Formats: sequence, C-alpha cells, structure tokens
Amino acid sequence: MKFAVVVFPGSNCDQDAYHAATAVLGQTADLVWHKDTSLKGADVVVLPGGFAHGDYLRTGAMARFSPIMREVKVFADRGGPVIGICNGFQVLLEAGLLPGAMLRNRGLKYRCEHVHVRVEHTDTPFTCAARQGQVLRIPIGHGEGNYYAPSDVLERIEKNRQVILRYTTPDGRLDDGANPNGSVNAIAGLCSEGRNVVGMMPHPERACEPLLGSTDGLVILQSVVQALAPIGCEGPFARGGGSQGPALQTIGS
Repeated sequence: MKFAVVVFPGSNCDQDAYHAATAVLGQTADLVWHKDTSLKGADVVVLPGGFAHGDYLRTGAMARFSPIMREVKVFADRGGPVIGICNGFQVLLEAGLLPGAMLRNRGLKYRCEHVHVRVEHTDTPFTCAARQGQVLRIPIGHGEGNYYAPSDVLERIEKNRQVILRYTTPDGRLDDGANPNGSVNAIAGLCSEGRNVVGMMPHPERACEPLLGSTDGLVILQSVVQALAPIGCEGPFARGGGSQGPALQTIGS
C-alpha cells in the first residue's frame, strides 16, 4: 500500500506523516511536491499540517491552486481515500472537497495541546478501525481551527452523518470547555458525502508512538490500511455497522 504525502511550501508535518506511514505502519510512501502533476500511483493521499504558502492570504487559500490539487480532486472523485490534517483540512475546505470554512480560534490564540475527540461514525476509510463513541486523545496545533458553516450546510452535514469527530471531555461528553477553538457543533473532523475524503484538525501522526505521549492516532492511520486490505473493514468502510445506530448525544441535548 502506498501513501502520497503532499508537500506545500511551508508544510511542516510532511515528515511526520511520512514517518508514520513508513516506520510505524510499515507501508511505502512518496513525498509529492505541490507542483507535481502525478500522485505516483498512490493508494492514499495525505495533505499534512503546516503553513502552506505561509498562510499569507488565508489558510489553505493559495494551496488550492497548486497543480497537484487537480490530481487530488480527480483521485477523490474516483473514490480514493484522502485525509487532510490541520492545514490539510483547511486546504480541503478551500478546494471545495469538504463543506464549510475555518475561522480564527475563539480567543484569537494559537492552541497547542492534547484534546479529546469522540468518534461519531465508523463508515469512513479513516475511522473504520474505531468504535462508535470511542474517545481519542490526540494533539492539536493551530490558530485557525474554528470550523464554521451556515445553518443550512450544518443541517445537511449532520443529516448526512458527515461529522465524524467531535471535541469532548475525556469521558465523551459534549462540553463547551472541551472545545479548544469554538468550532460550531464541536466539529473536529468531517467527511465528504462520498465518505472517502476526511479532514480533521487534530494530528494523528503526532500520536502514533508511546514516546509521543499517545498512540490513539494509530486508530485513524490503521483504519485506512485496514480499509484497503483484501479482507478489511466490513461494507463501504464500515466496521460492524455501528455507525448506523442512534447518535450517542445530539448537539444541544
């Protein structure tokens, strides 16, 4: 299995993602420069964290015009698994591969800390090895991770079960104090309608070895390996159908 880790000018988590894919997961990977026009036969695409193009215009706004993004879109449209982590999530939003936008963090401060996120649905290639309701401890590091979408878009993505990760307390409860950036509906991760494109603000590649203080990020990374294995996740990325059940807790309940 082969990963393509896209490198933009200003990316700073590309080597972390490459290390996680190769040294931790035991897969092959290529670092793909943003001006390239080929994903080099990749099975999975990773848009890593960092500050693509310095975020000088707006987070992710310039990266969306990089030549490689045309190939990423074609790959995604064909059903290929794509994950955008932190800045990569911002790029996916700007490129229109995911709905919504990112605002400055509530409080206007950069947040770098471990947070807890609850897995809402397991029928994506990046959550199929998780359990519905499982709480993961994964670090964040961002200044503009405050997810926003208009009410009609929020209604649609909630109805379509596209919210796959929410910020919660360690025991999985929704609490405004556990939301580090003010994201609407405590959204920490989102998938496309086709469920193959995922964006998340927390960094799973920074939580995949004991030395890093948490191995919970392995659930995200191992999911896609399992999803693409000859005998892997059941159904279209689903594991045990758990995501089809009732939500554990709805916003505002």
